[in-house]
Amino acid sequence: MATNGQTNGNGTAKRPIRIAGASGGFTDRQRAIHSLAQCDVDVIVGDWMSECTMSWHGAAKSSILAKGDNSERPGLYDPSFMANLTPALPLLAEKGIKLAVNAGASDTEMLAKAVEKAIAEGGLTEKLKVAWIQGDEVLDVVNKLLKEGEKFENICFGGELKDWGFEPVAAQCYLGGAGIAEAFRQGANIVICGRVADAAPTIGAAMWWHGWNRDTDFDQVAGALIAGHLVECSSYVCGGYYSGFKELFDGCENIGFPIAEVFADGSCALIKEPGTGGEISVGTVASQLLYEIQGPQYYGSDVVAVLEGIVMTQEGKDRVMVTGVKGKPPPTTTKVGLTAHGGYQAEFHFLLVGLDLEQKAEWTERQVRASMGKNVDRFSCLNFTLNGYCPEDPRNQDVATVDFRVFAQTKDRSLVIKDTMEVPGFNRWCLENFLQSCPGATIENDIRQSAGKEFFEYWAALIPQKEVNHQLKLMWDNQTIDIPPSPTMELYSTRQWSYETKDPIPLSTFGPTTRCPIGFRVLGRSGDKASDANIGLFIREADEWDWLRSFLTIEKMIQLLGPEYNGKLVERFEIPGIKAVHFLLHDHLDRSYNATSTYDGLGKNVCEYLRAKYVDVPNSFLRRGRI
Repeated sequence: MATNGQTNGNGTAKRPIRIAGASGGFTDRQRAIHSLAQCDVDVIVGDWMSECTMSWHGAAKSSILAKGDNSERPGLYDPSFMANLTPALPLLAEKGIKLAVNAGASDTEMLAKAVEKAIAEGGLTEKLKVAWIQGDEVLDVVNKLLKEGEKFENICFGGELKDWGFEPVAAQCYLGGAGIAEAFRQGANIVICGRVADAAPTIGAAMWWHGWNRDTDFDQVAGALIAGHLVECSSYVCGGYYSGFKELFDGCENIGFPIAEVFADGSCALIKEPGTGGEISVGTVASQLLYEIQGPQYYGSDVVAVLEGIVMTQEGKDRVMVTGVKGKPPPTTTKVGLTAHGGYQAEFHFLLVGLDLEQKAEWTERQVRASMGKNVDRFSCLNFTLNGYCPEDPRNQDVATVDFRVFAQTKDRSLVIKDTMEVPGFNRWCLENFLQSCPGATIENDIRQSAGKEFFEYWAALIPQKEVNHQLKLMWDNQTIDIPPSPTMELYSTRQWSYETKDPIPLSTFGPTTRCPIGFRVLGRSGDKASDANIGLFIREADEWDWLRSFLTIEKMIQLLGPEYNGKLVERFEIPGIKAVHFLLHDHLDRSYNATSTYDGLGKNVCEYLRAKYVDVPNSFLRRGRI
């Protein structure tokens, strides 16, 4: 029975399933599962994984296995998950709430056994059955296909895996939700996954509840994919990272977790945990929809969702209805992320103050480079960046102080092995110029970052779904169930359609303008997928839509990016139902989070940078006030 006493599972169409999003990453709040179990929900989903943590866990497992005996090794699953889950187990059992999570990382079975142990210790074995999903670890499959001629072209910047220059030590692919749906059909209460796609737990729960046929019900499954995308990052959809955040200060210390009501036709309504901060509005939901998408089609292992027709309607306080999602058959491939040891990286920070900052930065860089001499060529990456500026007539010394960052990467550990001052190497080359520095230069009082740490390179490609051994493991009866890909799979191009707006309106027709930040009227959101960055910009008022779509061309985006533009492909499409223009910036993020040399390793900053850029905004819009 569901939490409100109604029967769930397969059968005729019934009330919507209520799916709560408990986690968007390992840094999320630990109260989530227990708090959401107190709500009226049927399933709780959560994602403790990311491209970053996939690399960490995968590389660590590879190192352990290479040493031989691993019988007593710690589990390489998310270390915070059990503390989040365990307090909620009695409530899950009492109310019949199911759970499906991405938390297993590189040791899904070990985490499933840890969950079983906690259940037994709580005396709940008769009430909670555990299943886990296998098949996402595919390094052996990748190596086999390489020998057979598979190229594994990088989906961000092209090129073949054989030319990468690094040796993969781990590979994880993104599985779909079909295994989770089957687990629930078989009676599982808790399903532990290692790397299913972020939205897959929601897809699996909705497929199970509504009895959809994944080989025919593409619109419905695609709707669940979008519902899953909206709740997969927990509080983002309730106001986290929202560019209209100034309206949400009351309660910002405890923004609520989301709940999606997924209907039998695939449409969904978003609400949130009661008695919490934040809000569910068209703005917050649109913001999350635009996060980390890659184009007009959203590819999942179970289905492809077409985004251009999505419409959002505010049905009441903290309730938004999402409709208009269209589905297409699943792709023949799924994404695979490969991890390799990249080498070692270190950084050193000088604090510069006041006037002539660019000249002070140049002075410092010339001195450090001179100290390095020919050793400069031993670094695979060596960047000097001045970050920040001193405003006119600064109000205090801190705001007049900026960071001059020296960032280095190398495969030669000896260059960065020590953080002491007496050993020749990166640290010493930065330090030894201190007494001939530019005026006001200071070094940070903690120089531990100048000692090298290992970093990982990441390669994103596609792998045929038919090569993936997707399996469901039922722990209570030691049963294994194969989850084959759908026979309806279709081949899709790796490049999506991109276009400028149809019938643009001359900007002069919008009347007099004032030059000011575009973010005074335009909201937005950005994110990352490997080394690609995406940006979605949207407005609230209907009469501002024609201006936004006409103004934001690809050429204008490149102009706004300024020196941040890397000369690579920029793609564009529109979602008129939420008054949004979306851009994909190919290979914008310097190799992805674990290897990036920039501050914005996750692509979350680029939108706010663009919202601060000055453009000509119609006065009629500005009279409505600034966001």
